[in-house]
Amino acid sequence: MPELPEVETVRRGLAPVMEGAVIARVETRRPDLRFPLPQDFGQRLTNRRVERLDRRGKYLIARLSSGDSLIMHLGMSGRFTIEGGATPARPGVFVQAQDGDPKHDHVVFSLEGPGAARVTYNDPRRFGFMDLAGPGEIETCRHFKGMGPEPLSNAFSAAGLKEALKGKAAPIKAALLDQRVVAGLGNIYVCEALFRAGISPRRKAASVAGARSDRLYPEIIAVLNDAIEAGGSSLRDFAGTDGGLGYFQHRFDVYGREGEPCRRCGEPVRRLVQSGRSTFFCAVCQR
Repeated sequence: MPELPEVETVRRGLAPVMEGAVIARVETRRPDLRFPLPQDFGQRLTNRRVERLDRRGKYLIARLSSGDSLIMHLGMSGRFTIEGGATPARPGVFVQAQDGDPKHDHVVFSLEGPGAARVTYNDPRRFGFMDLAGPGEIETCRHFKGMGPEPLSNAFSAAGLKEALKGKAAPIKAALLDQRVVAGLGNIYVCEALFRAGISPRRKAASVAGARSDRLYPEIIAVLNDAIEAGGSSLRDFAGTDGGLGYFQHRFDVYGREGEPCRRCGEPVRRLVQSGRSTFFCAVCQR
């Protein structure tokens, strides 16, 4: 499932064509994705201007001129493609991904305004979804209520992380995957941040205090920024809005590298299963 860097990459790809544009037409080719589309979905979007395109954790939020907010989640295989519009080229060299099968094009937004474009949501597995929140409802709706701070915002701090981990008996890996602790982190970037900070994924969250917490806080921020700069990580389904693949997977220190030598000490990277998810780590470098 796309994590914060992948969703931020998509947001940056969509923003130049969506922000300031009016949604002239919405074509829904099925009544549901992961969940049924909201009642009057197309009507509430049509002729509304997209004032701003935000990201909250792993979600995209289009703020509309009506006061409503369009909430979008990519799920496992969701992707947006843009036809038309003057979309600035993303820096770096990217490989073109295969076009998605048109039979999985489920929602199409036709935009009017400068650089008018057609934005299509394609999702073969249909684990993604779209929802609408009314004026003033965004922070209290079921998707965001209780969600932790954005790790790339001023709301995330070293002191706040220590407080969130205090008293937690769960392993630090599980604690960081809890969206109430910090928003947007998933399996890949938790593994990578823990490696960079030299912290074992098996260590109890409550014991990640003092110097350990001080090491972990900046590494969470650094690994997310590094991944965004690389366009995210493409493992299976993820591609940017231009069809380009992210490149951060070529820079993984531990994720997906079971049996390969640790980049620091040379010992084989290990894998264990925690809460049904694979965890990759170095038993020598992470304590």
